Amino acid sequence: MKPAITFHVIPRLPERLSRLRDLAYNLRWAWNHDAIDLFRRLDHDLWESSSHNPVLMLGAVSQDQLAHCANDDGFCAQLDRVARDLDGYMAGESSWYRRTFGTPEQPLAAYFSAEFGITGCLSTFAGGLGVLAGDHMKSASDLGVPLVGIGLLYQQGYFRQYLNDAGWQQEGYEDNDFHNLPLTQVRKDGQLLIVDVPCLNRVKAQVWRAQVGRLPLYMLDTNIPVNSPEDQNITDQLYGGDRELRLRQEIVLGIGGYRALTEGAALGLQPRVFHMNEGHSALLALELIRDLMARHKLTFAQAREAAAPSLIFTTHTPVSAGHDFFATDLMKKYFTDYAASLSLSWKDFLALGRQEPENDQELFCMTTVALRLSAANNGVSRLHGQVSRDMWKKLWPGVPQEEIPIGHVTNGVHFRSWISKEMDQLYDRYLGARWHEEPADKVLWSRAARIPAEELWHYHERRRERMVAYVRRRMHDQLEHRGATQAAIQGAEETLDSEAMTIGFARRFASYKRATLLLHDPERLKRILNHPEHPVQVIFSGAAHPKDNEGKELIRRIVELSRQEPFRRKLVFLEGYGITTTRYLVQGCDVWLNTPRRPMEASGTSGMKAAANGVLNISTLDGWWDEAWQEFGPWTSDTGRTEPIGWAIGRAENYDDPVYQDQVEAAALYDLLERDVVPTFYERGANGIPRRWVARMRASLGALCYHFNTHRMVKDYTERFYLPQAEKATQLAENGMARAKALSDWKEKVGQHWREVRAEVLEHGAGADLAVGGEIKAHAHVHLGVLAPGEVAVELYLGLVDADNDIVRAEPVAMHPQGLQDNGCWLYEATATTTKSGLHGYTVRVVPKHADLTTPFLPGLIVWAK
Repeated sequence: MKPAITFHVIPRLPERLSRLRDLAYNLRWAWNHDAIDLFRRLDHDLWESSSHNPVLMLGAVSQDQLAHCANDDGFCAQLDRVARDLDGYMAGESSWYRRTFGTPEQPLAAYFSAEFGITGCLSTFAGGLGVLAGDHMKSASDLGVPLVGIGLLYQQGYFRQYLNDAGWQQEGYEDNDFHNLPLTQVRKDGQLLIVDVPCLNRVKAQVWRAQVGRLPLYMLDTNIPVNSPEDQNITDQLYGGDRELRLRQEIVLGIGGYRALTEGAALGLQPRVFHMNEGHSALLALELIRDLMARHKLTFAQAREAAAPSLIFTTHTPVSAGHDFFATDLMKKYFTDYAASLSLSWKDFLALGRQEPENDQELFCMTTVALRLSAANNGVSRLHGQVSRDMWKKLWPGVPQEEIPIGHVTNGVHFRSWISKEMDQLYDRYLGARWHEEPADKVLWSRAARIPAEELWHYHERRRERMVAYVRRRMHDQLEHRGATQAAIQGAEETLDSEAMTIGFARRFASYKRATLLLHDPERLKRILNHPEHPVQVIFSGAAHPKDNEGKELIRRIVELSRQEPFRRKLVFLEGYGITTTRYLVQGCDVWLNTPRRPMEASGTSGMKAAANGVLNISTLDGWWDEAWQEFGPWTSDTGRTEPIGWAIGRAENYDDPVYQDQVEAAALYDLLERDVVPTFYERGANGIPRRWVARMRASLGALCYHFNTHRMVKDYTERFYLPQAEKATQLAENGMARAKALSDWKEKVGQHWREVRAEVLEHGAGADLAVGGEIKAHAHVHLGVLAPGEVAVELYLGLVDADNDIVRAEPVAMHPQGLQDNGCWLYEATATTTKSGLHGYTVRVVPKHADLTTPFLPGLIVWAK
């Protein structure tokens, strides 16, 4: 029976406790230990049973308990203190952005993501991508960066994982009660804010708001009565359904999200740049162009130039299968009219999503759209930037791979969301309270050497004990839910040893992450785990995608082995992988294990969370750990002592046979554990402190924490992309988009006449041999046709010559025009100095040049000398 009338029932709080509502609806409590302690104090059991959801908790706590707390001077004093802290935080007078750049009038950036992992009770994320987006928002809030988030609000979110008796992953879906979550419905002129979503045949979406500290996160929801039942289900599940549902979701996110945000639509905001976190939101680039065309009466080409500086794209996926590809027929179903609104032919529209525009068989790829239309593109680690340049090199034919305009901003984590309260207090004591606001300050983390070994180790042992207690409770609940025998349920109380060295592995169970590499040789692993004097235990947690049977098989193998007697109670798999489980593990384990097959891990952030808690990493050289190991370790403290920061499995070798690769790296992992990791952990002094182990913990803190955090990451995005690109976009928009129009006209001219450009290298005048430090004087004839010298950049491309007769490690040098020759060519000249010995070579290249270009390379427009 449908209701005739609906209304909200809200918690009835005593006036003295009214600030609890303010605290509950601002998600800053998710990274504020004092606020969490306050809600726990209100009702500890209810805090746990509500999945750490203070809004639900306030609606369920008894009026007697509220009255008791309102008359408890201690509770009220703590409430006042936490509320004052939130008020001061929200004022943001001393935030980094305001101190550095002043008070903004409008959002600097809009951050679009299909996932946002803010806290466990808000089920809008699946894994690392969403948690990274959540940490991005939190750090932007802490820094005062004027950013707004745009996402989708899923009725069921991602699935709830549980295992059947055979250890096979099952997926359960539960409806989220949005009215009992820290969310509010956005209203405009007193009415619920509803936006139209083009391309989806009269689909509408309502807008919800989550307050993430100082920043708003707006999320679109299609589950409203005005939509058909099919359309109501568009935002039902995260990564559920088929390709068509995925496309429909991306239309809502990219196009609907842009329309909900901007001045001409609902919220009336005018962000200066738009940051696309992965390709799910790539359609916002097209909607921005369409909007500029309509508002300023521009052609598609002109609007494209005006939009480009405002578009920033971050790719997270180093494998082709992880990107969104859609069939032509599916695109035609939704975008025929939309292409016409962009004044594009159907062929030209599809070309935006194809690496080879003329290939009619190529699928439409959202990543390709984003890369083509954005002025700034980046991967999420140094190695991932290299991999991405190789993956997408077809978009820039003729450009040397190392110069393809895809850079990198290495990911980080939001420390205060992941460290324990004890570590927070320890850092306050020895780094100084300023580390909260400036965790990217290298000098602060150099003080890690001052943390007394006894104190650091004592806190760590407490966290391991707490983690073991948590695992035992979870194992008890898992077995009880599964209908296990009473003996098995009682046996959960003996799971793990709170003093044994503990290895943790918690992440998505994708096959390339090789969760079972540690299980490669069960006999050898059995000896390691059951050593009579140096016992070891392992905790696994993580979920496979519902359609990834290979990932589910990895989980089943772990569960099967954990039930065998040599491994029982020493090897554990925890169901229900999520933020809470991850927190316990990254805080309480001794070693964090990561075993991806290089180079398939874009970044990985779980190891960063562990490192922030003093947990040591052991990993293959992939993603962030490749960068950390190569650039940041070993660490030399201010006392002059040098210590390793963890362990590396192998030395980044790649073998053609993946089976052999697994064998080699599994053996290397066992060797490390047996010969170094375990002996170092159990090497104790008279006071029971593992001095060498603690020295490595301090080295890991001092070397890694200042760089691998989202405060540094958000500063990088702000200073390298948001602000410069916003300024460029402003310049192009001045005087009725005059510069954007001029740039578009110039590009059209260059494109029409580029075939006339050619170059020929002349003799350089030096002898066959040249000493290091000697000069090369190079000359070239360049035919420009109708183009002028100021419209091109001519460069000497000089470097070493490898065994394949290719120029490597090149150093482009600008060449300068010397005059027009009788043959119709311009004479160009450059002088370069050699800095290395060996066989060198050079050639000459020509690329377009314009003051308003946001990239040095335009796809397909590069000429190399004969």
